[in-house]
Order: sequence, then structure tokens, then C-alpha cells
Amino acid sequence: MINFPNAKINIGLNITEKRKDGFHTIESIFYPIKLSDVLEINISKTCLTAVRNGFLFNTTGISIDKGNQDHNICIKAHHLLKNHYTLPPVHIHLHKNIPVGAGLGGGSSDAAFTLKMLNSMMKLNLSNEILLKIAEETGSDCPFFILNKPSFATGKGNVLFPVNIDLRGYFLVLVYPFIQVNTTAAYQKIKPQQASKKLTKQINQPIGTWKDNIKNDFEKVIFNEYPEIKKIKEQLYHSGAVYASMSGSGSAVYGFFREEVDLKTEFSHYFIWAEWL
Repeated sequence: MINFPNAKINIGLNITEKRKDGFHTIESIFYPIKLSDVLEINISKTCLTAVRNGFLFNTTGISIDKGNQDHNICIKAHHLLKNHYTLPPVHIHLHKNIPVGAGLGGGSSDAAFTLKMLNSMMKLNLSNEILLKIAEETGSDCPFFILNKPSFATGKGNVLFPVNIDLRGYFLVLVYPFIQVNTTAAYQKIKPQQASKKLTKQINQPIGTWKDNIKNDFEKVIFNEYPEIKKIKEQLYHSGAVYASMSGSGSAVYGFFREEVDLKTEFSHYFIWAEWL
């Protein structure tokens, strides 16, 4: 079975408190986009003799950490599912297209799609409710990709509410400057505070008002450390974006445009993704 785990962007990101469990409470809009990895899972009778635990995992495309494979989030998802259900040996092949350390949720998406694909292939008939619980054990953003619909996210990013937001007709330009931001380190530099404006209210206002009212709390910290990322946002506005923002803790920055634009010259040294929403 082959599927295409997609990325997401954050529209607004408020960090409101430090939790007792060490995580932070956030408020954000998670919005799925078409940029995707390629995930292939096949039942493999040879896996039991090839590797321990009855699975074989390999990657191509963008390089990811090939240290202890048990730390890979797809393998973690597989193990969590196998702890509760009988699974035959499988071969998992992940081709990475979504930039790593970019704030786009690529790893979380890969893990969530691993759960959904195994559920389908093995005919486990698990409900979304059960998949969401397993996804939450896998990682904070993973539950979003089980549903994969525009959502208001709070808690650690795992408490989701559907939002009525339609960006069809806008042209998205996403720019990744090949800077990997350490999310844990970024959180440590943030001073949590309640947002002055409710994101759930501002998201329903005309998109032209978002620039002044919808913020990403990480930008102040990340822009100070990486001025290059700040310049990308400024260039997107200079090129006509009606709204631009860093996604998550960065370093990818996106802009919404009312018409198609070609910014390959402006961002010739960066990874660029563009799509009609």
C-alpha cells in the first residue's frame, strides 16, 4: 500500500502556559497542505529473519536521522499498534519530501499515516477515536493528521476542534531556508502568556486583517536568532502576500497570495513549494 502523508501549516500560534508535565499549552489553527512524503508499507514474510520485531524500515529522499531507528516516529507508531494488536511482519519505506525541522509536521504526518495504513491493511477496523488515542501517544501533532482537516488545536496540539475556514482560491508559497530549528530549544526561550486577541475569533475575519491580528509567538525568538528567516517573511509581503507567517517553530515561512506568483528568483537558494489551495 502506498499513501502520501501531507504537511500542515500553522495559522497563528499562541503559547499560553507551561504545563506541569513539561509541555506547553498552545492555541493554533492547523491547516493541511498538499506537500507530501511517500509512504509504502508491504507485508513481508522475510522480515522476521531480516530484522528483529518483525519489521524492516528504510528511507530515501531528504536525509533524516539514521541513528537509533527505534526513535523514528513511524517505527514508534508501529510498535504502539503492535503492543495491542497482532501484526504480521512489514516492510516500511519512507521517501521524504517534506523538509525536516521546518514546522510543517512531516514526521507527525508520517506516523499518523502509518497508523491509518496499518489499520486498513490489517483490517483492524479501529475507529478514529482509538486511532487518535494511539496517535497522541506517538506525538503531540499526530492526532491532527488522523483527521487531517482544518482544526483549532489546543492542549499540546492534541486537542482538536473543527474550524470553518476555507482558503480555496488563494495561492500558497512556502519557503524553507534549510535551517533546522530545534523545537524543544525554541520553547525554552518562550515566555508563555495569554493571547491578547482570540485566535478563534480573528480567523473568521477577512484575511486582509490577519497581518495585524494573528501572530506566531515563536517568530520573535526565531527571527532574533535567524534574521534570514525574518527576511523571507518580509520578502513575501513585499511580493504581494496578503498574509505571511512562519509555520510552527520554523523555519519554513509561507504566504497567501490572491494570484499566482513565481518567486524562484527571489528565493533561488531555498526550497520552495507553491500550490493553489
